[in-house]
Amino acid sequence: MSFNIGLSGLYAANKQLDVTGNNIANVNTNGFKSSRAEFADVYAGSNRLGVGKNQVGNGVRLAAVSQQFTQGDVNTTGNVLDMGIQGQGFFVLSDNGSRVYTRAGAFQASKDNFVVTSDGLRLQGYAADSTGKIQKGVLTDLQIDTSSLQPKATSLIDQGINLNSSAADIPLEVDDGTGVMVPNLPFDPSDQTTYTKSFPTKVYDSQGNEHTMEQFYRKTGTNEWTMYTLVDGRNPFSPSSTVPLTGTISFNSDGSVKSMTADNTGHPAGSSFTVTNNTFTMTGWVPAVEDSAGNWISNGAVGNADGMRLAMNSTTSYNTETARMSQSQDGYATGILSSLSIDSTGVLFASFSNQQSRAIGQVALASFANEQGLQQIGGTRWTETYTSGIPGIDAPKTGTLGSVESNALEGSNVNLTQELVELIKAQSNYQANAKTISTESTIMQTVIQMA
Repeated sequence: MSFNIGLSGLYAANKQLDVTGNNIANVNTNGFKSSRAEFADVYAGSNRLGVGKNQVGNGVRLAAVSQQFTQGDVNTTGNVLDMGIQGQGFFVLSDNGSRVYTRAGAFQASKDNFVVTSDGLRLQGYAADSTGKIQKGVLTDLQIDTSSLQPKATSLIDQGINLNSSAADIPLEVDDGTGVMVPNLPFDPSDQTTYTKSFPTKVYDSQGNEHTMEQFYRKTGTNEWTMYTLVDGRNPFSPSSTVPLTGTISFNSDGSVKSMTADNTGHPAGSSFTVTNNTFTMTGWVPAVEDSAGNWISNGAVGNADGMRLAMNSTTSYNTETARMSQSQDGYATGILSSLSIDSTGVLFASFSNQQSRAIGQVALASFANEQGLQQIGGTRWTETYTSGIPGIDAPKTGTLGSVESNALEGSNVNLTQELVELIKAQSNYQANAKTISTESTIMQTVIQMA
């Protein structure tokens, strides 16, 4: 019996050496999780009535090789598609339609711009629609959309302007000295004496062409201002004309907007210049270009179908410099993909040459009720089993799922110092069990000689 006990000990020590050696071999394997050999004692088969109190054990057996899913160090790499998980969760991969799971986040772009591992397995996640909204619910192969960003015609301009309440008046009419009011200094964009201040704004048509909309403000009386609007120096509705669109702004005594009106007379059919809730709306803009003959004609593009809105809710009239404190507009030209970034929730953002950015997908993570039940299949990957339970798949930082670190990889969680100690212990165990067999052999030889 002692021979069998010693042999079981040798076998167990050998398995411990195997596990320890495998851990040491993978000390530099990204996403690798160390294993631990677990042993159990062995007794002769017992019956329902139990065993004797003096029964001696039959040795040891390998009970399990358990995986240690502790966090590995997340180290920066500089590769944008390298991703490390900080916390719980696994990346989901598609292996010809079958799902496998990994902590190794070294990804790259395939020839078809899918996000893949070095051996071609595709990273799974959620796609984004044309507006950049993530479509959760259905996992798909993550793909980097390298197409140009379609231009967007400007639909809203939001700006905060202060019009100096103490600025000198430039009335539209003056007394000719006989009590008759006559026109005074007609507006001329080239003559700065006919207006108080001007502000240019870049706007875009449906083809992504850039235009300059300029607003000229003229203080015409106490708490009264007139606004003139031109695009590229032309009438927005009739490029052959330089007559501006005209609106008026009245202020309360505290400097807030009292009322706004728009002159909507004389415009071509299908066009309008209106104001609602302190917002001027210009509908029917004809984007124009100057031809070789010096004539301004339509460039073939159009403005936003719902018009170009100019929000003036933040406009004030205080006794301080006339200035524009804030400005934004939602149009942009065609954009070429220039860079890619990934945030902590796994959202992939594409940045374009027109200074726009858009979400193009989101990485999904999986969690399991029993990670120890996962089956290792090599390549630092696991598959689910009945023991592991079905995966819960969601976006990073949802529930107990960890976050994604871009430009980084999670290293092995192997503690080399600890493994070297385990190596010494396994070696000692092996030697001790070999000694047991040697001692039993000596005893047997003695018994034989006595016989």
